[in-house]
Amino acid sequence: MLRTARAAFYLGLKEIASLSRDPVLLFLIAYSFSLAIVSVARGARMEVNNAAVGIVDEDRSPLSRAIAQALLEPRFQPPQELELDQVDDTFTLARATFVLDIPPDFERDLVAGRRPTLALAADATAIAQAATGTSYISQIIQQEVETFLAVAPDAPPSPFSLAVRTAYNPNLDSDSFNAVMQMVNSVSMLAIILTGAAVIREREHGTLEHLLVMPLRPLEVMLAKIWANGLIVLVAATLSLTLVIRLFLGAQVAGSTALFVLGTAVYLVAVTSLGIMLATIAKTMPQFGLLAIPVFVVMNLLSGSSTPLDAMPPALQWAMQASPSTHFVTFSQGVLYRGAGIAIVWPQLLLILGLGALFFAIALRRFRAALFA
Repeated sequence: MLRTARAAFYLGLKEIASLSRDPVLLFLIAYSFSLAIVSVARGARMEVNNAAVGIVDEDRSPLSRAIAQALLEPRFQPPQELELDQVDDTFTLARATFVLDIPPDFERDLVAGRRPTLALAADATAIAQAATGTSYISQIIQQEVETFLAVAPDAPPSPFSLAVRTAYNPNLDSDSFNAVMQMVNSVSMLAIILTGAAVIREREHGTLEHLLVMPLRPLEVMLAKIWANGLIVLVAATLSLTLVIRLFLGAQVAGSTALFVLGTAVYLVAVTSLGIMLATIAKTMPQFGLLAIPVFVVMNLLSGSSTPLDAMPPALQWAMQASPSTHFVTFSQGVLYRGAGIAIVWPQLLLILGLGALFFAIALRRFRAALFA
């Protein structure tokens, strides 16, 4: 056991030295855990931001003007006044994402106790803004109507009062969510690429045959590639969480960094083993790239980092339980968003560990066969 650990340690140092002389991979690591995270966090927004709104005000009352004035920046652009016959052209030319039609006698009908109807049209080609913005505008209208009815003479009292409390992200800011999930996706991508590229590089340079004449076992060679490349990704992810996400972006991270690092280390065993397994299937670096790209694209898109797992078809949800990325995303969101402790996230750690042991066993078997083929 001591001999295996020593051999894996020194071979791992060789892996780190080899990687340090590869400027392309070093740039990819630096970019993936810095500029890629910043660009996604600041550029790909999930919430409504600077949305164009048009208003067809057929009432021309103080209440209708109050509703228009309540659509404030930075969520919305200053509302543009439209006539009813301009609505279709406005949507066709993409000049507005939302158009609110306030009918005639809207304020008078409210005071009289009647139930007037407002019409809100949304351009659903902008899916994220349309869904979230419709909810925002509905809440704004409700608040303005309740405020008006509270002070209007002879107005009926509102039948209810709605108190909304947003947990974990009270400002509904997507920067934290996008930044953390991009970092998690980068961990998966870089772990597969680095370990797979290390195996392919050994094969293409002929150094894999050199290892066969040394007193080394396939287990030791594989352990070296896993711990060396996994350590590089782990250090990069930790620095990214601390320097890029927390300090530069100012994103709020609720949970323990130490617990996240522990979970990431466990996850890296699984995903680096997967990278080695893919490298034993491919014969050249281009083949490995073509094989790895759909693997980590599917892992990232269907793990719950981009869309909720519950929104997927049941069969797909069940199939994705075999991916360690699904459980790692759940673990990361629990720790970094909600401040969950080990007592809550241990089932995810256990599942990642089990899948990692399975991938490691399969990868070792294939790696041994590839060495002596």
